[in-house]
Amino acid sequence: MTETTFPRIHAERLLASLQALGQLGALPGGGVNRLALTDADRMSRDWTVQRMRALGMEVHIDAIGNGIAIYPGQEERPPVMMGSHIDTVRTGGLYDGNYGVLAGLEVIATLHDAGLRTRRPLAVAFFTNEEGARFQPDMLGSLVYVGGLPLAEALATQGIDGPTVGEELSRIGYAGPAPVGMPQVDSYVELHIEQGPVLEQQGKQIGIVEGVQGIAWTEFTLEGVSNHAGTTPMAMRHDAGLVASRIAVFARELALRLGGRQLATVGRMEFRPDLVNVVPNQVVFTVDLRNTDDMLLQQAETELRAFAAQAAKAEGVQCRARQLARFAPVAFDPLVVEQVALQAAALGLSTLRLPSGAGHDAQILARVCPAGMIFVPSAGGLSHNVREYTAPQDLAQGAQVLLQVVWQLANRP
Repeated sequence: MTETTFPRIHAERLLASLQALGQLGALPGGGVNRLALTDADRMSRDWTVQRMRALGMEVHIDAIGNGIAIYPGQEERPPVMMGSHIDTVRTGGLYDGNYGVLAGLEVIATLHDAGLRTRRPLAVAFFTNEEGARFQPDMLGSLVYVGGLPLAEALATQGIDGPTVGEELSRIGYAGPAPVGMPQVDSYVELHIEQGPVLEQQGKQIGIVEGVQGIAWTEFTLEGVSNHAGTTPMAMRHDAGLVASRIAVFARELALRLGGRQLATVGRMEFRPDLVNVVPNQVVFTVDLRNTDDMLLQQAETELRAFAAQAAKAEGVQCRARQLARFAPVAFDPLVVEQVALQAAALGLSTLRLPSGAGHDAQILARVCPAGMIFVPSAGGLSHNVREYTAPQDLAQGAQVLLQVVWQLANRP
């Protein structure tokens, strides 16, 4: 098969599937709330599994709830896998993660319609708790899949609302019988919206993702002393809120000072007793540090923790730091990266080579097989936002590149 004879994906069918999945956990006024292992996530899993089986795929649900569907090839060999996730953040959009799973199923549907089989089997996967919004770490399902996190530890992970992963998997009926880590994968390709503004700003249609930046999540707990806001002199306070604010400002200044691709975000902060006229005695908050350079990321982590300890000591506040997640930067395999470049060029699409600023299951799969990613533009760079949007033409073009990349990978000698 040459680039001129590839079947074309059915764009309208792909768009309709994204809209349909977006109705499960839909928020009033737009967007989706489908935190991992909630009832909304169960409904989306049921819906996706039904679509997989309708395509004649053999569906396996493993012990951590990952769903993997196999489309047989001409030979019994490890499959070329496509996939992503279908859980969302609390105020998510229609495309983050969902696009990669449903575009993978559209590839299968297109080949099925054309009566075509690849040499190697093809697989489409959805991985559990990619977002990490309810259970930490993020990419939990794919981490267990590749052996990077023990199953027992993952199942015992407690969510922000109390239940554990294992309890919730059992409750929603997705504590599957399949062993984790199966099937072994030949290669992995993840199609995703960029979740940033670069492709749109530069007028490029396809992002050739060369790797993923490193991520370090730290949770700080500060313990001070509650006291009356009107009667406690400033010099006699042990204010956990003040220390938290100083650390948050330092994180921002640290990222600006290190420059380059260093990022810092304070995304969650909880005060106790959370009253207007009481000096807070406890603050729990998170700092998300990211960089493509692991040495600089380690430097940022070291400086942040040292400053936190110093600021807490100065205010007479106790400080504890707990690592929630740590992923080193990942370079994707040239086998996949170059196929993305070749197939985008064959379609006449403009491209840009870039790293991913967000974490993805692809960086985890890269531990066990050649892996790579394809990006399409995000309007306004918005993601993790109910107004997340990618134009239909961009969605269709990305899926067509995906089809041609996995065809070439699955048919190589």
